[in-house]
Amino acid sequence: MGSRTFLIGGGWNRADVYAPFLREVRGERRIGCLILDEGDGPAQFERYSGALRKAGPACVPVPLLVPLGGRFEPETALDGIDGLLVCGGLTPAYQAALAECLERLPGLLAERGLPYAGFSAGAAVAARRAVVGGWLVDGVPVCPEETGEDLAEVEVRAGLGLVPFAVDVHAAQWGTLARLVAAVGRRQVPYGVAVDENTLLTVRDDEAWVSGAGGAHVVRPGAGGDVIVRSYGAGEGFALE
Repeated sequence: MGSRTFLIGGGWNRADVYAPFLREVRGERRIGCLILDEGDGPAQFERYSGALRKAGPACVPVPLLVPLGGRFEPETALDGIDGLLVCGGLTPAYQAALAECLERLPGLLAERGLPYAGFSAGAAVAARRAVVGGWLVDGVPVCPEETGEDLAEVEVRAGLGLVPFAVDVHAAQWGTLARLVAAVGRRQVPYGVAVDENTLLTVRDDEAWVSGAGGAHVVRPGAGGDVIVRSYGAGEGFALE
């Protein structure tokens, strides 16, 4: 758990956030881009392909499009793939697309030696307990409605378990740190990390490191229902629990 996992908090201003992930990719450097296709899948693939090629010209992006409501079948999709990027979009739909392989996919990645990167929704579903959206807690707003991912109440679902903490994204830009604080405070997740846009959190073994333009905000439970938040900038890291 936690080995060779790269979590990007969203944003399109810095292609270099993909570079540490690409340096881990071996073989022909074929990067499978898992995209939930809501009708614009090919166009979305070209966007990610451009960012990946800018960060690592030698890589070969490969589209892995899953239709909305469909299921990802990793055993066949990962044939010939050297690294997996799970892209952004509607987070609950990504979790649903992965729901039937949540236990199988991490094992396949480890068995085949494939690093995992998650962008926005792909970062959120990497958690064991994934915060997939919502903007209300018992009817009370905790973050902007437009960040709710088509959900009202904050919702936590089973994730891939690649990292032990919950993940929220677009933290500074969308105000989602407050949603993660609420989830930790209610003990829906053990602890969490909210990642800013254009920021990478690299997780390896028992530690995590921040790089890019923004920060990562670690939310841990305190006494009673309290929480403790500590922010880390580029070049800083923290130990996993």
